[in-house]
Amino acid sequence: MKPPMPSMKRAKALSACLAVSLLAAGCGSVVQAGSSGGDAFSFAIKSDPGLLDPAQVQNTTTYTALSLAYDTLVHAGPDGRIVSGLAEKWEVKPASVTFTLRRDVTCADGSPVTASTVAANVAHITDPATKSPAYGVVVPEGLTAKADDSARTVTLSTPEPFAFTLQSTRYLFIVCGAGLKDRGLLQTGTSGSGPFRLTSAEPNQSYTFAKRDDYAWGPDGATSADAAMPGSVVLKVVGSEATTANLLLSHQLNGAQLAGPDRARVTNIPGVTTTDQANGTQEFFFHQGKGHPGSDPAVRKALLQAVDFTSLGAIATGGTGRTPTGLVMEPKPCPGDTIAGHLPAFDPYAAGSALHAAGWRRGPDGFRVKEGKRLTLRMIYGTSSGETMAAAAEYLAESWKKVGVDVRLRALSDAAYGEVEAVTQDWDVNWAPLGVTLPTQLLGALSGPFTPDGGNFAHLTNKTYERLTAEASRLPGAAGCALWERSEHALLDSADIVPVVDKTVTIAAHNATFRITSGLFDPTSIRMTGGQK
Repeated sequence: MKPPMPSMKRAKALSACLAVSLLAAGCGSVVQAGSSGGDAFSFAIKSDPGLLDPAQVQNTTTYTALSLAYDTLVHAGPDGRIVSGLAEKWEVKPASVTFTLRRDVTCADGSPVTASTVAANVAHITDPATKSPAYGVVVPEGLTAKADDSARTVTLSTPEPFAFTLQSTRYLFIVCGAGLKDRGLLQTGTSGSGPFRLTSAEPNQSYTFAKRDDYAWGPDGATSADAAMPGSVVLKVVGSEATTANLLLSHQLNGAQLAGPDRARVTNIPGVTTTDQANGTQEFFFHQGKGHPGSDPAVRKALLQAVDFTSLGAIATGGTGRTPTGLVMEPKPCPGDTIAGHLPAFDPYAAGSALHAAGWRRGPDGFRVKEGKRLTLRMIYGTSSGETMAAAAEYLAESWKKVGVDVRLRALSDAAYGEVEAVTQDWDVNWAPLGVTLPTQLLGALSGPFTPDGGNFAHLTNKTYERLTAEASRLPGAAGCALWERSEHALLDSADIVPVVDKTVTIAAHNATFRITSGLFDPTSIRMTGGQK
């Protein structure tokens, strides 16, 4: 039995928060620049964080802000390895994880952080009245927490074995102190045990966090004692990447992330150091419902042979992408390349032959026809992905037109996209990046009830995938990795999901070093290397 999973809409909403812009920064690389001193670290965020309650995160930049002020039970180290946080050790079983908390943890208001504190956070998120977008994604559905304050342990349990309870707690921000008793305080403030606390908030302008000098329970025991750690962090709201680049070049920022063409302006500039990091896989799906061309696996596989994926990926990312190695974002809980060798080679002639063998014959107008019906693909994609996505869609359409397919492109706003994808389902091909951090987060989208009754928006029925994931879900962590990898192979070999390219972002720094791991700041990694900011 698979554990219950969130709907496609909820999975996408959270993956957007974890996978985009400021958050997804690959495997925890350190970015550094400059060589002289300073006490305030300034970082650009693309939008206002909005509501600061960790149980109600809706804004992509909110995770960046919250990661400064809140702790989690465990963290991911630079190599993806799970390391200590609030918990100093843990015991993993198929349906539970028992965490032993550190003795010395205090909230920003001085109150202790106990096992009951953690249990109260879980109870709040899982309460139906809370309507938390994290429930069913960060927090597995059915999760319960049992605290023993005298033993300093809290046990998180699921009704059925769940593979990644331990890993999912990397995103469970623990509210403590006054904010735990009065969630209204979290509308515009923070109440956490993290190394920084919010001291000033100017909506749509800046958010300032002051360092806690007594902090000593960061990732793998990191502290705030290093003199080079900034006394404050200022998150500056800068909506334009062009403006962000200007601020970096004029030394008015210590750090930023750029995903568009302005990234080129800040590379190879004296005093600014950059690194490119993966930011989620771009992929598309064929609708496999009755009456759709994609319901025939022979057609799906033939259509993939007609596409040069190297060229398509370069167009979709403006030449800044990377070859994908899996369906889960880095750092993956199961390392290894699951994609290489599982997409067909570019061969338009073979594609045409395969379509002919499947009964689709070219008509006098060049388009293929079967039983009097033209081979037509209605493709949808989101306009928010920008000009490169539009160019990629045109390239894909042209590739399929060359083998006799009538492709009709439809660019949609975010609001219209959700309606067409899940309600009217008026599409045959859907460019739908998922951006998940755990294999289990894919289950609701790639198996189970079809939309609108469930999250399976492409109407996939891959029995091999369902069997393998059901087995893998019952094994904790790395014990199930071989099965998770085989389940991805099953999807790819059946052309149920088509990964094209990994998008990247450029992380830039001036007079500072810092690390962002798996979508979250590691605040204790921030160091000022000095000089004029």
